Order: sequence, then C-alpha cells, then structure tokens
Amino acid sequence: MWSYVLNKKWRPDCWRTISGDDLLKLIERMSRVCKAISIDFEQTEEAYKSKSTLELLRSLLVFKLCSYDLVVDKNMEIMSLSKKLLGQSLFEKAMKATFYGQFVAGEDHQSIRPLIQKNQTYGVGAVLDYSVEEDLTQEEAEKKEMDSCVSVAEKENDDHREKKYKAHRKFGDRRGGVISARTYFYADEAKCDQHMETFLNCIRASGGSSEDGFSAIKMTALGRPQFLLQFSEVLVKWRRFFSFLAAKQGKGGMDVLEQKLELDKLQVGHRRSVFSAVLSLCRTIDLLDWNSLIDDRTRISNLLVVPNLETGELEPLLKKFTDEEEKQMKRMLQRIDVLAKHAVEHGVRLMVDAEQTYFQPAISRLTLEMQRIFNRQKPIIFNTYQCYLKEAFDNVSMDVELSRREDWFFGAKLVRGAYMYQERSRAQEIGYQDPINPDYEATNQMYHKCLDYVLEEIAASRKANVMVASHNLDTVKFTLERMNELGLTPTERKVYFGQLLGMCDQISFPLGQAGFPVYKYVPYGPVNEVIPYLSRRAQENRGFMKGAQTERQLLWKEVLRRLASGEVLYRPA
Repeated sequence: MWSYVLNKKWRPDCWRTISGDDLLKLIERMSRVCKAISIDFEQTEEAYKSKSTLELLRSLLVFKLCSYDLVVDKNMEIMSLSKKLLGQSLFEKAMKATFYGQFVAGEDHQSIRPLIQKNQTYGVGAVLDYSVEEDLTQEEAEKKEMDSCVSVAEKENDDHREKKYKAHRKFGDRRGGVISARTYFYADEAKCDQHMETFLNCIRASGGSSEDGFSAIKMTALGRPQFLLQFSEVLVKWRRFFSFLAAKQGKGGMDVLEQKLELDKLQVGHRRSVFSAVLSLCRTIDLLDWNSLIDDRTRISNLLVVPNLETGELEPLLKKFTDEEEKQMKRMLQRIDVLAKHAVEHGVRLMVDAEQTYFQPAISRLTLEMQRIFNRQKPIIFNTYQCYLKEAFDNVSMDVELSRREDWFFGAKLVRGAYMYQERSRAQEIGYQDPINPDYEATNQMYHKCLDYVLEEIAASRKANVMVASHNLDTVKFTLERMNELGLTPTERKVYFGQLLGMCDQISFPLGQAGFPVYKYVPYGPVNEVIPYLSRRAQENRGFMKGAQTERQLLWKEVLRRLASGEVLYRPA
C-alpha cells in the first residue's frame, strides 16, 4: 500500500533519511487517498438546482419527442414545414422554446454569456463550439469532397494508393451515419480563413468568460482535406514498415512500446537501404520541426514519401504536386499555428476534435507536434482519442510515452466515437479491415483501459491531463473510484469531465458542485444555420432515450418534488 501510494519512490527503510518536505508530501498524499469522494447522482434537488421548472418540462418534452422514430426520421421535413406554416419569426420562437433552447446556448457570443455565467455559478464550465454548417444537398457534398480530396497527380495515376486513403464518391457526404460531430466541406482558401476567424473568436470568448476555458477546433475546417488523406497514408505506411522489420526480427507480437529495431541484425543486402530509410524517417516524420513546417520555404510534398517494403528505398507517394497544392498544404499548417498561439495568448486550452480514420493519423500527428511546442509549461493542446477504435490504446500509450521522454504535458480527451456506422459501412464496401471494436462492451473496456492508463500517468507524474467526455454514468463512477484509489483530487484540476449542453445534467451539475472541473460543450449560432446540428441531436437522443430512462425519471422526480413542496414556480437565482 505504501509503495503504491508513494508511487514506489519511498520504501520503509527510507524513513530515517526522509526530508521534511518529502514527509509533508507523504502526509498530503495519504490524506488524499483517505478522503474518498462520493457523489449521489440521484439527488435531484442538487442536480437540477440550476434549472427552472419550465426548463425541466422542456427537457421532458424534447426527450420524449426524440424517442419517436417518425419525428426523428422526418425531423428536417417537420422543421421545414413548420417554418412555412409559422413564418420565420414564430418558427424561431418555437425552436427557442423547444429543441434550440435545449441544445443551443444562443446565436452569438453576447447572447450565450448569461447561460455560461449561470452554469459557472454551479461549477460547470464551457467548451465553446460554433455549430453552424452549410446546408448542402448530398450531391453537392459529394462533389465538394471529390474535388477537394483528389490531387492533379492522382487524376493521372493513383494505382499505387491505398483504397482506404482515397476519396470514394459513395462516402463523399461525410455527414451520413454521424450523430455527434459537425462536418466541414472544403470550398476554397477564403472559406478556410473564415473558419479560422470563427475559431479565433471562440478562443477569445472562452478566454474572456473563464479562467481555464476550452475551445474546440476541427482540422478539416482549416484546409483542403487532400493533405490529411495523403499524410495519413504516409504515416500508416511508415508504421507498417517498422512493424514489418520488427516481425523479421521476431518482435512482431510484442507490445507496440517494446518494439525496437536492431539494425545490425538486418540482412546485409537490406542494411544500407534500411539505414537510409530510417534516417529519412527521422528527418521527415519522427522529428518534425514545427517552425520548419510552417515556413513558406519548406516543401510539404517532400515529407510525403513512403518506404518500399521489398527494397527499403523511399518513393514519393505521388509523382508531383502543383504549386497551388503546395500552398494549400502550407496554409493549413499556418492556420493551425495561428490558433495554437492565440490559445496560449488567451490562456485557453485547445481541443482538436477527432475525425474519420482516413484523416485521423495526420490529425493526431499534427496535434502531437503542436503539443511538443506549446505544452512545455502547461497543457494547452488536447488531442482526442476515439475508444471505439481497435488501436485506441496503442495510440494513447505511445503518445504518453513520448510526452514522458520529451518532458511535456500530455493532454487528452477520451470519447467513445462519432463515426461508427459510417466507418463500418465504408470498410465493408471498399474492402479494408473494420477499424471499430466488435461491440459496445469491447468499446467500454477500451475506454476504461485508456482512461486507467492516463490516470496512472497523472498519479505518477502530475503532468498528464484528461477530459472524460462521456454521458455514461458507469464510466464517470469508474473515474471517481480510480481517482480515490490513486489519491487524485478535483482541486488538482488534472481530470476533467465533459457532456453536451442539454444532456445529462444529472451528471454534470453534481460533479461541478462537488468541486470537479466539469464542462458542457456549448454550441451556438443562428437558429436557421444550426438546424443540421439540431437534427443530429434528435437522432442521438432517440437511441439515448430509448436505451436509458434514468434521465427522464429523474426529471419527473424533481418536477413532482417541486409540486409537492410548493416550489413549482422555482427559478434559479
């Protein structure tokens, strides 16, 4: 027990030499372990203290409507018809009284401020998320995707490209089968600049509304996705090459962190080419210099080289890139850099959202490079890990290990994932391995495995940070239990919790009032322009409300309690 509590750094025979400061640390650590934190998530008076009775009734109405398949399946048609019948003004009022009012904070930075301030009074912070999307038809979305994901060289010859990392028209509309994430389609560089300005405004607003605010960004909003596809393929092929060489040395089945190449044991005929490839890997991928990447003089296409498994020699992914494609890739990286520096300037932590697996290797790698630069003093950049992926634990453990070796602050947001149906359908249709865990229970196990690994790293170094972004009460309770066992307290602000605005208040507010750092993802934007977001909320809540009646039961319990106690007109102070 002692060695566990003390991180295995002190032993019983150390008592004679332990310093006064170390003794104080010991006592503090033991006191944290002994103060087990217990929260009653069914105490409705505390959970809904921030809500008026009218808001509780609105939640019950919206959640009930979301449980009807007909309403959810036809929600866009119903909203369109309502707008025609009611007119724009009445339609907006009706939406603000129901779905919009439940899931969206307001239209702009000024109108969302009262809600943010009220939630902060009850210990709940905000992750601002401008949720406006283009209202595109499926055909328009498919055309935009194909135009933006296929380079000039690919149009001439792309036979050697892997099909997973090529655009496919059938899956060009990336909104299909996605229920929890907004989607961006590339139009032009000016539109990407507009998205960057929107993110900059979110960062400024987050910095002004909270001492430790978060802001969320998506990389597909910041540039042409062709680069993310190509860079992802390069990274995956390099990892495969490394595994191929490890397997030849009998290390193929080892844990990903334990695979180490012994170059002197490689076959003589391949040694020179392998050495050349590994050195090039160090120069181009493993030790990327962020300042060099954003420098206009660096040609990004020089990084897009892959090893030939037979010869070990390097080959370009594509034969040529146009000057405009080079500029587009460079501008994407420069926009990311501007956002990161702005986050540092305003004291805001930047969360990079996860996306589809054919983009994600590049997104994670670029996020990692930002962490190496901007997370030296404190956690500013947070990467998102989707735990429905089979490789989630490998990704988390490798990034934590790198942060240890290079001594920077690891920051992660753990989610289950938003693209499962789309990912599975695409893998089956195109013909590559399904990247998703076989079932929900396997995903739960993966989530808890990744979370436990990061919690233990926090206990060991106090340099890792994690947001538990989950509506699953069992996961929240698991986190609290492990924090108690590891001696982690909410006041350290190393473990955060996150839920969507309008959902799971019975989890968020008890955590906030108990002193835990908890945040709501706060969408905002004009009524008409966030309708695609509201449509997905309806779809998500259909499954959520059918599978779990707890929230509705607790809402009814609180409404009835207020009726019985004469507090039916209750409004939060």
